[in-house]
Amino acid sequence: MAATTRITVTLPTEQVAELKKLTDNVSGYVAEAVARQIRHQLLGEELRRYEEEHGAFTDDELAAAHAKIFGSAGSENAATAA
Repeated sequence: MAATTRITVTLPTEQVAELKKLTDNVSGYVAEAVARQIRHQLLGEELRRYEEEHGAFTDDELAAAHAKIFGSAGSENAATAA
């Protein structure tokens, strides 16, 4: 098990109420959300670095990535969705 650190987080009361409806493990839920956000930000930074070095992604590259991630169904709309 990974080491943990106890912190205090302040959230709006309404969010806490909804959170408690979703899970009995608030700490685990929040930890997963934070991990997902960190991955999202790191991926965004990596994509920006790639584009700085290699240029913007083409519509074909975006469509291929969308198909790889979400499956080939509907990949013709990937460029407009991205």
